[in-house]
Amino acid sequence: MFRPIRTLILLAVVFLAGIFFERYQQLDRCTAAGGTLADGLCQGEPQ
Repeated sequence: MFRPIRTLILLAVVFLAGIFFERYQQLDRCTAAGGTLADGLCQGEPQ
């Protein structure tokens, strides 16, 4: 009974880790392009 619950918890943790990893990567790409990240959007990036 505990194994399915443990699997769901592990999936949720891995999913959240992926979200945070992607947000960090987006911040790196935005700052490398010369912009700033505000509300999830890159602003000030030259076109």
